[in-house]
Amino acid sequence: MMAPDSRDGTTSCACKGIRRCLICEHLTGNGQLEANKPKIVHNFLYNPETKLAEDAEGASFTFPGVFLWENFISEEEEKELLNHIDQDVWNESQSGRRKQDFGPKVNFKKRKVRFGGFSGLPALSQKLVLRMKLEPSLSDFQPVEQCNLDYHPQRGSAIDPHLDDSWLWGERLVTINMLSNTTLTMSLEEGLPGFGLAEEVQVAVHLPRRSLVVLYGEARHRWKHAIHREDVHERRVCSTYRELSSEFLPGGQQAELGAQLLNIALSFKGTPI
Repeated sequence: MMAPDSRDGTTSCACKGIRRCLICEHLTGNGQLEANKPKIVHNFLYNPETKLAEDAEGASFTFPGVFLWENFISEEEEKELLNHIDQDVWNESQSGRRKQDFGPKVNFKKRKVRFGGFSGLPALSQKLVLRMKLEPSLSDFQPVEQCNLDYHPQRGSAIDPHLDDSWLWGERLVTINMLSNTTLTMSLEEGLPGFGLAEEVQVAVHLPRRSLVVLYGEARHRWKHAIHREDVHERRVCSTYRELSSEFLPGGQQAELGAQLLNIALSFKGTPI
């Protein structure tokens, strides 16, 4: 594809397979085929106060597995974090995103983990992790990997509905949302027959700027999550932290490897790999 723009990365593309962004769609002349396949979708909005998914007609159901912490970081902290993040190299990723990885090298298909150039989480994350632990449900959270992602409307940035790996990564996915508000879309293709919803169900979770969101339980393992292109209105940067699964914790088959990975991660001396 074209050479990257050093300022905002809007002239390069790393899409593969079915992944798309505005750059490759322009270069190939192909639009989003998905738009030509209408389907019935039941849309709900997550209410963080009641923990209910509610629709415009007043129907609702309990939506477990989402924790939202608004104003997790201040405006000054956001500025400081972004100044440091943008000093590191951004690598082109699929679907119009750019990324920075602080974690081990992983082959999920072969279930292989190697240290590679992993040197730990970045230094500024140490105070953020300590703050996370003030929330009782995160008191024992020990992140082993951090991924920074950069979204931009000019690139058509998005991430398709997916479930994160559960062989290496553990119960909680923790994300800090920066620079702009966005919407995390949770989806269940098989619907909720018990609630009379036979077709796909989508739940919109609004993520305010500078908020922290945690996915766990059913929202982590059953519901797919996505950021749709139309929900990226301005530049958005997020940092997602992942913990180890039980297989890599004390008592697990790969506990020794897990301890080594955590020792590196929690040194907070990392640079992107």
